[in-house]
Amino acid sequence: MKWNKNPVIAHRGAFKKNNLPENSIASLKEAIRLKCYGSEFDVHMTKDGIIVVNHDADFYGMDISSSTYQELLVKKHPNGESIPTLEAFLKEGMKQKKTKLILELKPAKGEEAMMNLTDAAVKMVKDMKAGPWIEYISFHYGSLKRVLELDPKATVAFLASGKGIVTAEKLKADKFAGADYHYSVYKQDPSWFEKAHSLGLTINGWTVNPKEDLQWMLDNKADYITTNEPELLFELLGKKAK
Repeated sequence: MKWNKNPVIAHRGAFKKNNLPENSIASLKEAIRLKCYGSEFDVHMTKDGIIVVNHDADFYGMDISSSTYQELLVKKHPNGESIPTLEAFLKEGMKQKKTKLILELKPAKGEEAMMNLTDAAVKMVKDMKAGPWIEYISFHYGSLKRVLELDPKATVAFLASGKGIVTAEKLKADKFAGADYHYSVYKQDPSWFEKAHSLGLTINGWTVNPKEDLQWMLDNKADYITTNEPELLFELLGKKAK
């Protein structure tokens, strides 16, 4: 597979420019059309054990963890889409072999629920043979360690900001692929770039939207940049999105 060679990761899909729902199949398709390296999305588990794609813990006011999947179908995105299941999302993403699917395991209510979500997500990825498309990210360090226990070949990066960051040395020791920190972390300590790269780790920054911050990340040779403005980032790269 020949994945797109650029640092552009569309945050919740490429949703903003065309006013598409975040984390929808439509925003995923647009990220693929733009030829982004990756399209980031978030997963939660319903009361009846269905993994769904949505950023917040509620879907238009309905709490996901205490609702069944059928109950969530009452609500729709503005474009008419229902909340996507992880299965449907992966099926769509696997129709192509250029854009990676950046799967964020969102915090669940309690450690047991978090591990249940992690186990179920990795099982679905394995069952669908979607591994080559997937990279895992999470603010929950233990979940990412669990992913690597279940699938030692998985690519994982730790999400953090401020006091939540861990050292590049620890990420390397735990066999993580890289750091996925809020870009302010790198601005406060630009030595992160050289340190991470010297250890063979990748640097991703979120969520970088202003033009000057996107350019700063490019100038410092960030491996990936997660943004709500993928079109702008492509323009800065000199590869204007069509």
